[in-house]
Amino acid sequence: MSGSSNSLFQKDLYPVPGWSILTFLGVGALIGTAAIWLLPDRSLLPLLTVFFGTGLAAVLISVSPLGLADGARALGLRPVGWRPVVLGVVGTTVLSFAVSQTGVQPEGVRQVTDSVRDPSVLIPTLLVLAVLAPAVEELVFRGLLYGWVAGRWGPLPAFLVSSLAFAAAHAEPAHIVLVLPLGFWFGWLRWRTNSLWPTLITHMINNAFAVLGAAYLAGT
Repeated sequence: MSGSSNSLFQKDLYPVPGWSILTFLGVGALIGTAAIWLLPDRSLLPLLTVFFGTGLAAVLISVSPLGLADGARALGLRPVGWRPVVLGVVGTTVLSFAVSQTGVQPEGVRQVTDSVRDPSVLIPTLLVLAVLAPAVEELVFRGLLYGWVAGRWGPLPAFLVSSLAFAAAHAEPAHIVLVLPLGFWFGWLRWRTNSLWPTLITHMINNAFAVLGAAYLAGT
């Protein structure tokens, strides 16, 4: 990308250094392995809590040498108006509804639906899947990864790489296909606003609706 648009982008860009990516991977592997080894209960919710908790710790450690202000800038935590957030929520709602009409239910989604049949796990599930999980996914894919790729090759490659990586991280083929449209939508919001806040807030709201919807269908 060249010209004035690229100049404006680069002016407000604080790229994620390569050593932050390596630190994230190394720290995540060490903490995650130790935490899972020590975990007494390896049912779905505790495992997800450890997995995403490890991811959050690894992200924070990986950018901590940059300092608070520059670390936040590198992750895309820049102020943004309310309009992109509203646009993000509306667009995500439409996409999620369209995807739900396919009738495909990945195994991971089915497990969450089954787990929230127990009312006692609804609040913990919301905290993990509607707060912790989307926060970590956004910080990793549209924070660290986007910032690293954008700092070297510009926002278009960052949009493509982060969107595809986000979808691929869901592992299960059916789940990858279902979240790919959301990955591109969130990636476009990140690119268009140069801020992580719209996708972060939108992702949390979308996951909260999904968990609450699953609880409703399960009769919780």
